[in-house]
Amino acid sequence: METRIETTLQQDGTLTLKDLPFHAGETVEVVVTPKSTPQNGGAYPLRGTQVIYTEPFDPVAVGDWEASA
Repeated sequence: METRIETTLQQDGTLTLKDLPFHAGETVEVVVTPKSTPQNGGAYPLRGTQVIYTEPFDPVAVGDWEASA
């Protein structure tokens, strides 16, 4: 089970986690990463990325359709 918690470091660099869904004595792994903010504004995360169409004129999912006479 993975649990993600967002919190803020205190002035002295102390981090406190409370009410974790684990039992006392259970071994856990703690990974701390800074909360990143989208660099391109956030509303459109794919804006500016390259789009490549592979075989754009080929039919898609032909076998998923049935034709009735």
